[in-house]
Amino acid sequence: MKRDLIVFGEDWGGLPSSTQHLIRRLSQDRKVIWVNSIGLRRPTLTINDCKRAWQKITTRTVADKHSSNNAITPDSLTVVNPSTLPAPRTALGRKLAAGMLRNQLAPIIARAKLHNPIMWTSLPTAVDVSDQLGASSLVYYCGDDFSSLAGVDHHTVAKREQELAQKADLILTASETLYSRFSDKCTRLLPHGVDYDLFSTPSPRAKDLPDNGRPTAGFYGSLSEWLDYKMLAKTITQLPDWNFVFIGKPCEAALSLKQYNNVTLLGPKPHHELPSYSQHWSASLLPFVNNAQIKACNPLKLREYLATGRPVISTPFPAVNEYRSYVCVVQTANEMAIALKNTARQASNVHQQTAVKAHTWDARAEKLANWLDAL
Repeated sequence: MKRDLIVFGEDWGGLPSSTQHLIRRLSQDRKVIWVNSIGLRRPTLTINDCKRAWQKITTRTVADKHSSNNAITPDSLTVVNPSTLPAPRTALGRKLAAGMLRNQLAPIIARAKLHNPIMWTSLPTAVDVSDQLGASSLVYYCGDDFSSLAGVDHHTVAKREQELAQKADLILTASETLYSRFSDKCTRLLPHGVDYDLFSTPSPRAKDLPDNGRPTAGFYGSLSEWLDYKMLAKTITQLPDWNFVFIGKPCEAALSLKQYNNVTLLGPKPHHELPSYSQHWSASLLPFVNNAQIKACNPLKLREYLATGRPVISTPFPAVNEYRSYVCVVQTANEMAIALKNTARQASNVHQQTAVKAHTWDARAEKLANWLDAL
């Protein structure tokens, strides 16, 4: 009988993270209690933080599986919206936060009648409750370099991660850079997978994707400060006869691209609709800055881009090295502009699709299940 899971991750729903991809598949033969984000920093008095705090307070503790926001939640998975103190720094704050979580989760876990549960956390701040929920094994899934991640209390989270790494029975890392930070004894490399069928099966062209006869360069994902907007701006001005399309919630720097007539910001799109864009633009972009966060990342969109068969143009970072034969790596705006010109009339590349075909989320989850069974 498969062991059940208590999972601490980001808020369930929206664009699926690697944790959601994996847990969704593991939930096919085990029960899961999914605990929405308990935070990686203390809230401030900004409008966004106040809105998020209010939403956390007013949302039902156990999410309704049949509500519109949770329509894709598996029957075996229970989503919990916890109320707690985000990223407490003091010993008293940590004790209070852990007590709040334990009191909310204990009755939910008891009702679920979990079988020998494993606690899985993608957030180091959950270490304070790791021995209070009846789990006999602890898994830490490290998908980011929290010491360089924006919007994080770096000192607090780094200390919690050290404690978590010492307590964990299994550490999973999404990249080789992250793998090198932990002991080999209980650490396993688990690179991101891809929903190959979704991205390789032909999809109809999205109606709001520019269709003016010009070639199009596209990007989807987090339009945050880790994109190289200076490089993008120079490339955009060099290619006035190209469309540049960006999908995602834009930061201020991303909004500045609206000044160019050949730029379209489409806002966020559901994950299942992304192939209707990425299959139909001329080239996919990975225009990252060179910093510690990017060096440690393994972006989900890399394999998704490759699965479409469309050309991929990227700045250099470690995770792209595995696919150097299929990705055009550039370091300047001039190189990016030249690379884009070379892709304008390229047909789909079946070889790059083949390169990621075996790296599905199903395959990743199967390997992960074997590791969990061995705990």
